[in-house]
Amino acid sequence: MKMRFFLVASMILFSFLEISEGGSLRKNFYKKSCPQAEDIVKNITQQHVFSRPELPAKLLRLHFHDCFVRGCDASVLIESTASNTAEKDAIPNLSLSGFDVVQDIKDAVEAKCPGIVSCADILALTARDAVSVQFNNKQKWEVLTGRRDGIVSKSSEALINIPAPFHNITTLRQIFASKKLTLHDLVVLSGAHTIGIGHCNLFSNRLFNFTGKGDQDPSLNPTYAEFLKTKCQGLSDTTTTVEMDPNSSTDFNSDYYPILLQNKGLFTSDATLLTTKQSRNIVNELVSQNKFFTEFGQSMKRMGAIGVLSGSDGEIRRKCSIVN
Repeated sequence: MKMRFFLVASMILFSFLEISEGGSLRKNFYKKSCPQAEDIVKNITQQHVFSRPELPAKLLRLHFHDCFVRGCDASVLIESTASNTAEKDAIPNLSLSGFDVVQDIKDAVEAKCPGIVSCADILALTARDAVSVQFNNKQKWEVLTGRRDGIVSKSSEALINIPAPFHNITTLRQIFASKKLTLHDLVVLSGAHTIGIGHCNLFSNRLFNFTGKGDQDPSLNPTYAEFLKTKCQGLSDTTTTVEMDPNSSTDFNSDYYPILLQNKGLFTSDATLLTTKQSRNIVNELVSQNKFFTEFGQSMKRMGAIGVLSGSDGEIRRKCSIVN
């Protein structure tokens, strides 16, 4: 009897912890209301990724940028209106893409289950599913569902809340702490830079004018800096892009960390992870691919729970780019 009671109590405690971590989020939120929802997201995401291998990085970034402003409420998907400039048109978000994939999924889900599945959940699921395609669709992390969509989107809030490529460790820690994320989460989630590209203008000061004297960032690997100078034409180059993880920008792995330890982090926000003993120790731990995959999944779950709307808050948008 005591053992039975212990097992029941443990299950209740586990369920409570699982739900409280993300507010009202839970596994299989749409099991009864729209049982096909997660399969639809996975299948359409896979179709898009097969023809556009750069999509995992783009959808992951879209999800990041959404969660850091007003929480994971799909406010980044809302179009600007005559009376309001939305997050989507803020400077940090001008290079975002993948909106068409989210809306494609939303249209398919709406055809099956009108007004049930939120754009916020679709965005969280498609980011995970896009990365998972590389692994034969084995889910790389768990996504709890039950988010509702926000009805407010302001470009000014994006400017203050989204971590920037020129931020140092102090600023990054402050931003992450404001979202109830730790230094560990910061270093782990930075590993998303193992896929995707960076525009030259976001790091060219490290090559051509680090302190305003036409100099180079001394913390940047000199050989790597010379390579980057063959790609970027100068401080005013806003169109050229380079791989954030050299020769591996579509392969999700832990290569970001050994590259970082060689002082080949592309952005100031990458290099700054080596400037404190605590963050550098975490970098060293994450060189192990299994360790990185495990920790990344846990940090993504925490990030996906930032500021979620539930109950009667927000709405379920019929179209992801427009408030009902």
